[in-house]
Amino acid sequence: MNSFFKPSLDIDINLDNEDNRLCHEIINNKKGIVEKIPIYEDGESISGTITLRVRGEGKKVEHQGITISLIGGIDIKDTTASSNTFLQLTADLFTPGDLLNTQTTHFNFKNCQKQYNSYKGSNVDLNYYLKVKVNLLNKTPITKYKKIWVNIYDEITKLKPKPIKLDIGIENCLHIEFEFGKNFYSLNDLILGRIYFLLNRLKIKKMELCLITRESVNNSGKSKVSESVPVSYEIMDGSPVKGETIPIRLFLSGYNLIPTIDLGSFSVKSYLSLVIYDEDGRRYFKQAEIDMYRTRD
Repeated sequence: MNSFFKPSLDIDINLDNEDNRLCHEIINNKKGIVEKIPIYEDGESISGTITLRVRGEGKKVEHQGITISLIGGIDIKDTTASSNTFLQLTADLFTPGDLLNTQTTHFNFKNCQKQYNSYKGSNVDLNYYLKVKVNLLNKTPITKYKKIWVNIYDEITKLKPKPIKLDIGIENCLHIEFEFGKNFYSLNDLILGRIYFLLNRLKIKKMELCLITRESVNNSGKSKVSESVPVSYEIMDGSPVKGETIPIRLFLSGYNLIPTIDLGSFSVKSYLSLVIYDEDGRRYFKQAEIDMYRTRD
């Protein structure tokens, strides 16, 4: 019974040099698998072969044309709204006619521009994928999809760093200055800074430096915000005295960090957060936004 509803042909999408290409890995906890998606850069060609196999000996498929598309879109989860498509390139594979047995053809989206980094978040995804579409007369088209992942590399050597200086203060109890050398970092950077205690009458238990990733989605006037803490680093254990300075050296390589994204429908931003815990369980914190970039270094 199930075979009655199967498509009349099978479609395979194979990318050139796919076995030797770096992949982005996404863990699918529901299925218990790791999905590997081939990585491409901005301006890089996407090419490969399409194989179409007609089911059944001596069968044929009459079609109204077969195309392949490279599509980029923003998909907001838990909504009925369709994907916000920002990229769509389409090429013809076959003109209308009959498909017999197995046929293979090549495709090439040459030097195609890819504007944004791929992203998979809590409430929104930014996806790129290939779509093969077999148009049938008076029937639903047969389609096949293949995901690709896009990494955009930034050039930050010409950016001028601005130091971050913030105070944490509680009247007559606590006054701290913390300073970082710049307001932007690469995903593999080193964060350097210092914390200076001008006044401390609290019984401090410990102090942490966290890097927070905050995803904000705007949809139909409603906003959703979700946060994750990919980096949490204890920089002090115990209570410091007035005049004490604590240096900060935090290596970002090895963490699952995300470049800054700031689009109309959603944003992904990073914050450095200094968190102080006292012996009574109270928590004091201060945050500063930083820009994150993916570089080749």
